[in-house]
Amino acid sequence: MRIALGIEYDGSSYHGWQAQSNAHKQLPTVQAALQQALSRIADHPVELYCAGRTDAGVHATGQVVHFDTEAKRHPDAWIWGANAYLPPDIAVRWAKSVDYGFHARFSALARRYRYLIYNHPIRPAVLSGSVTWNYYPLEAEAMQAATSYFLGEQDFSSFRSSECSSKTAMRKVTSLQVTRENDFVVIEVEANAFLHHMVRNIAGVLMRIGAGWEKPAWALEVLQARDRRKAAETAPAQGLYLVQVRYPELYSFPYSDAVSKKITRLI
Repeated sequence: MRIALGIEYDGSSYHGWQAQSNAHKQLPTVQAALQQALSRIADHPVELYCAGRTDAGVHATGQVVHFDTEAKRHPDAWIWGANAYLPPDIAVRWAKSVDYGFHARFSALARRYRYLIYNHPIRPAVLSGSVTWNYYPLEAEAMQAATSYFLGEQDFSSFRSSECSSKTAMRKVTSLQVTRENDFVVIEVEANAFLHHMVRNIAGVLMRIGAGWEKPAWALEVLQARDRRKAAETAPAQGLYLVQVRYPELYSFPYSDAVSKKITRLI
């Protein structure tokens, strides 16, 4: 059978999602930790496929993965069993049996990310790994004014990293919102798919606009340049969360939007 899982994790201690190694040691990744735990429950090696391969330091409250298994287990066994073997910063939130036509990555219609910026003169301590700190006063209204330039299907070459392996830079952004909640500025973006570092590079451009260093129309200039060198620096990973992956209605997966929203109310 094929099993889909909803995953939540704090990416602070991991070298991203994808299992990897260097010449000297196996690097800690979310995928490796999950595969090891699930393999113990399945009693055979498990290979996971995810909806979005998050980078080092990036978090997720709505990651979706799938794997195939011959083991017959109650859905709760995958949840409670895996969580018993997982470190405290990774948790399986739900499990569902799906048909073999489902693929966590290729069946996804859209992905939604949230970027949390702690906008205060003093850096945070408790939330240092959970938010990005920007001490320049940010005007959320100016940032929001620039969001319209990103909407629709466009070439996002200016917002992809040099390590991006995608064959095309065309992506369709369906929603981009900037709001302020107390000392937090929140960027929320949804697209059919994302290029490597695309959200963090969008956040970098919006923060320069919010700080008053550039006008909102500068975002359009950067887009039309199709040149990464014309954009801002890549924003840090700490504030980025994969919060939701949308699928066809056939797959009615549970969805919770509480975790990263609660963070914005802590200070």
